[in-house]
Amino acid sequence: MPSLKDLKVRINSVKNTQKITSAMKMVSAAKLRRAQGQAEAARPYAERMERVLASVASTVQRRESAPALLAGTGKDQVHLIVVMTSDRGLCGAFNSSIVRQARRLARELRRDGKTLKILCVGRKGRDQLRREFANEIIGTIEGVGKPRLNYDEADKIAQRIRHMFDRGEFDICTIIYNKFKSAITQIVTTQQLIPFAPAGAANEDADPELASYEYEPEEDAILADLLPRNIGMQIYRALLENAASEQGARMSAMDSATRNAGEMINRMSITYNRTRQAYITKELIEIISGAEAL
Repeated sequence: MPSLKDLKVRINSVKNTQKITSAMKMVSAAKLRRAQGQAEAARPYAERMERVLASVASTVQRRESAPALLAGTGKDQVHLIVVMTSDRGLCGAFNSSIVRQARRLARELRRDGKTLKILCVGRKGRDQLRREFANEIIGTIEGVGKPRLNYDEADKIAQRIRHMFDRGEFDICTIIYNKFKSAITQIVTTQQLIPFAPAGAANEDADPELASYEYEPEEDAILADLLPRNIGMQIYRALLENAASEQGARMSAMDSATRNAGEMINRMSITYNRTRQAYITKELIEIISGAEAL
């Protein structure tokens, strides 16, 4: 049985941990409000851009003059996976769920005989993936969103991906991130960036907004400008969704940790009181026994 001093030290240690987790929960809650607002504000523009591009691309995709970002290279041998995680932990299953999906996709591509390249945005993704895919990781981008996430950071990542595509380093690019739904729910999302493939694309008969329009300037000129911009926008949206998801996951994790610490303190306090009572009872018995012996 541990001594009273040991129990007291453990209780104080857990109380200090509880203070830290409680403070982290409040900080994450404050950051979550701002990150959630940014993510929700970016969704309409990103979704609308995808729908406009889908409408324009539907008339251009089969042309020989279609942009490479739309038509692709004509092959699907080399795949680039952009894994978006955080640089920090203590956020529950936020990072592991993304890495799990990336690992599943990477194994499927390996099994199909494809060449795999992985670009990690966030240190945690690299740390978990390099155990199995160390040779496939071509780079890691850290410190994104510090002190505040802006479009320029997303555009730098987009430019790096576009330059790789222009140099013929991959055929298909896919990003994996967490889409924010609520503080306790994040949806792992896999989205193809290159060649352009709108999420849930529907044919023109099913979606009236994909009807035929006349464009000025020509469709090729519109796509030449919008396709690169769309890559930056979709990456920016993914980073915003990830930021909100991370803060929500961290707030939930710290809330659970705070409650668990409270329960642990209660259990140890009961043990401490029982142990203290046992020591007192033992000392009283020794005193009474000594007095009777005299």
